[in-house]
Formats: sequence, C-alpha cells, structure tokens
Amino acid sequence: MAKKGADSAGKPRLLDIAELSGVSTATVSRVLNGKPGVGEEVRNSVLAALDMLGYARPAALRRKTSGLVGIVVPELNNPIFPAFVQGLESRLAQHGYTPLLCSQSPGGSTEDEAIELLMGQGVSGIIFVSGLHADSSADLSRYTDLRSRGIPLAFINGWADGVDGAFVATDDAAGMDGAVRHLASLGHTAIGLVVGPDRFVPAQRKVASFRSALAEHLGITDAEPHIFRTLYTLEGGHAAAERMLDTGHTALICGSDLMALGAIRGVRGRGLRVPADVSVIGYDDSPLIAFVDPPLTTVHQPVGALCQAVTTALLGEIDGSPAPRTELVFRPELIVRASTGAAPR
Repeated sequence: MAKKGADSAGKPRLLDIAELSGVSTATVSRVLNGKPGVGEEVRNSVLAALDMLGYARPAALRRKTSGLVGIVVPELNNPIFPAFVQGLESRLAQHGYTPLLCSQSPGGSTEDEAIELLMGQGVSGIIFVSGLHADSSADLSRYTDLRSRGIPLAFINGWADGVDGAFVATDDAAGMDGAVRHLASLGHTAIGLVVGPDRFVPAQRKVASFRSALAEHLGITDAEPHIFRTLYTLEGGHAAAERMLDTGHTALICGSDLMALGAIRGVRGRGLRVPADVSVIGYDDSPLIAFVDPPLTTVHQPVGALCQAVTTALLGEIDGSPAPRTELVFRPELIVRASTGAAPR
C-alpha cells in the first residue's frame, strides 16, 4: 500500500506538499530540484512539509556536516540545562556541525565516560556546561589529556585555572548584588542565601558577592548565619526554607530556580504566603518559570549570549584561530515578578 501523500511508486506527490506548505506545485518542484528563484522562508516551508509527510529530503538538499561537536551537561532535570543544549545545538547547526549530547545522572554515566564516548565518535571539539571544571576539588587531568590529544575545549559557567580552553560565564557577583539590592529596597533586612556546595566555583562567587552586598546595602558584616548550603534541587530549597524561616528570614535568594520553587513550597508548608510573608528570588530564569505560582523573580542568565560566545570560540579553535585564554563574563539581569514584595511589618 502506498504511503498517504504518495503516488503508487511511493514518492511524495507535489500536490500534497504544496497544500501542506501553502505554495504552488511549481514552487515545490523548484525547491526539490534545487532551482534558483525561491526565497529562504518558502524553501524552508516546503522542506518542513516534506519532513512532516515522512519523506527523506533529496540528497542535494540535505545539510552537509562539517563534523561532530560534543556537548556535556550534568543533568537534564534542571530546565536551564536543556535551554543551554538547545542554544548550543542551534548555533552549531548554523555552522554545519552536528552536536552530540551527553548528560549525566546520579549513579549513571560520569563525565569521564561521556568524554570517552565522544572521543570514540571522532568529535572535533567538546563544550562542557557546568561540568567538573566548575568543581574546585575535581581532578583536571582529564582536560589536560584531551588537549594533549588535540581536542579543542570550551566551558560554560565555571573556571579551572591552568586548563587550556575557552571559558564563558554569567557574572554571578553582579547577579547576587542586584538581588540583594532589590530586596533591601523593599525593606528586607533579614535576607538569606540558599546556595550549592562550596566546592563549586559559581557557588563560591555567589557567596562572596552576597557577603559584600549585605555589608554594602545593609551594613551586615557577618553573613555566615544568613547562608545555607544545600543541593541544587527542589528538596534542597525546601529544607533550606524551613531552616531559614526558623531564624526569622523574610527573604530568600536561591542559587537556582529549582531551589526557589522548593523554597516556595517550604514557605507554604508553614502556612505562610509568598511574597506577603516571605519574598523568594531564583537564579537562571529557566523556561516557563514566569508561569509558576507566583511568577518567580529571578536572575536571568544570558543563555543566548553565552552559547553564541562559546560556540564562536570553539569553532575558531577548530579552524586554527584559538580564543584568548581568559574568562569572558556576561552580566545577568534581575527579572522582577510577583514572588518578591515589601518586607512584612
């Protein structure tokens, strides 16, 4: 039996493609035969229709790949990491590279196993997002070994001194200062920081800036009672909120949006309201975070700019034009929504 939308020989019919893409059969024919005189938008519509009907594109119209690039992320449960993956894949594809994604999970594959898998596929370079390069206690020899094998490397969020690669990061110090300043302007004086383990470079930077911001904006010189270190999870945020409510905090700044959602759950579990009783700020501005209840005030990571910069650096390295061995830092933006409000009286 012929496939729906195909002739008896199993080939897609021009009429079906034309109807689905909203153009004439003559235009469809020009696209499929690689003829000039068709706009890029129309061409993409015809190819999308062909894909939707389940047919392979003609060989001449298939994207030619320049090589493979590995992307290594620590997990996909936190929505900020799929956002990074999408941004990187899009930019790599624009340059003709095929991305290969490796994610990790507790008890599952490790970063080293991901590296070996990618090397087995003959990748031209690897991008690490919040990987072991961000862990100040990690062994960095894995990256030295990769460079000795001639593999270009690029890193997002985290600095590893002595590693030969391009580094880009969100300016955690600026993001934390903006969050404290915002809460102080709302009258909060008991502000807590919920952050990840201290061995991670982004956590270290957030803590250092939090200390400085409390001193500058509130005159608090001992910040340690206002810092709670936990896991970057809903459960970690929940536990931190319960602890910090016991010590009278009226505002919480969290190291990730997932932590912030857990903190909101912890606040509500005590019969309190956000933001009437407790204000909560997240970090990342993950996809769909504006639509939670209440919409979350959060520090927006410039994911698009980070992906563009790291892709440009890595592909330059692949092409023989190494990027400067410094860290390129991008300033985040505080997005104020409904989870922060005036300090309770």
